[in-house]
Amino acid sequence: MTDSILSRYTNRRPEDIVESLPLDAEGTDDFGSFGWLRGVRDRAVMLELRLKNGNIIALGYSWLDRAECNPSQGITLHFGNQTITVTGRNLNAETRPNIRLFDGLIRHRVPWIQEAGLATVLNVQAGATIVDAIALK
Repeated sequence: MTDSILSRYTNRRPEDIVESLPLDAEGTDDFGSFGWLRGVRDRAVMLELRLKNGNIIALGYSWLDRAECNPSQGITLHFGNQTITVTGRNLNAETRPNIRLFDGLIRHRVPWIQEAGLATVLNVQAGATIVDAIALK
């Protein structure tokens, strides 16, 4: 065996290193109801809205004109001529230190939001962020 461990890892081409990275290397944390980009400078180009029925709608963050968070009504996002309303529980609560859904939306750190199914709602911890519905107008 002429190949030492050191030479196996130091003589690699950059293409080989990229191909060996795990699939989640893009840097997205999954919080159940939403995703969060890990990198401090990472910004999502589009926001995916994942509905219970399996449909997915993607909207460009560049079209986000205004965002509102009203705890009694939910989060309202204005994308050009479309209005998206996200309703649920704990929508602006800290999921982890410095991680809040609304805060992430206005900073383009949230690549997707997902409606929760019944099984998810029943098995979730107290205080967790739950998206009950996403409505498009």
